[in-house]
Amino acid sequence: MDSDPRIVKANNISLAYRVWGPEDAPPVVLLHCRGADGTDWAVVAERLAAGPRARRVYAVDLRGHGRSDWPGTQPGAGPEAYAQETMRDDVLAFLDALGLGSVDVVGHSLGGAVAYLLAQDAPERVRRLVLEDVPAPFPLDPPRPPAERPTGRLPFDWAMVLATDRQRNAPDPVWWDHMGRITMPTLLIGGGPTSPIPQEQLVELAAAIPDARLVTVGGGHLVHEARPEDFLTAVEEFLDHPD
Repeated sequence: MDSDPRIVKANNISLAYRVWGPEDAPPVVLLHCRGADGTDWAVVAERLAAGPRARRVYAVDLRGHGRSDWPGTQPGAGPEAYAQETMRDDVLAFLDALGLGSVDVVGHSLGGAVAYLLAQDAPERVRRLVLEDVPAPFPLDPPRPPAERPTGRLPFDWAMVLATDRQRNAPDPVWWDHMGRITMPTLLIGGGPTSPIPQEQLVELAAAIPDARLVTVGGGHLVHEARPEDFLTAVEEFLDHPD
């Protein structure tokens, strides 16, 4: 891995990303959960980038996270600065900026929601899709109450938390309606009963996506951190499966 993240201009902002693996290897893009950044994938990325089936791995800092731009800090910025559709457009622009065509995409939680929106909107750019413990886009009942900002410096923009909470409480119904547009092979990985994500929602997601399968690895919401070997085994077997 590069010691410092690279920066690329995409969708009118600067996106930070980290790279592992041979330049000519098949590309994989990793999208982190809310509040993390690309370094969250270090163990997974190092494994995917090594060995005879090595891949070129790109781990992006989503907008409002890490070393990418925090547009919500600009005067007059509203919730749309952190709309998940905008994050989707960032990733598509990232692929264009780096000249990447069809890629494998692995997304965790918020990153998984961004990933399935990308797969709905530009299915030709996603070869295979992995969604780690991703909630279905159903309105929360009761709604999530307004979060209280922790004290001290944060590695992400607090406005991003408020904006994504709004969309978590009331997601666009189109997100669910368009699950049938996800035409590539898709693997859903569940965190099991200790996850705060209702696991029955993963079952419903798998049923709504035409070519999807669900594997429960366990370990709670942070599956790839709690059970990295089991997570990697499932992901590598899926990505290596002949088309």
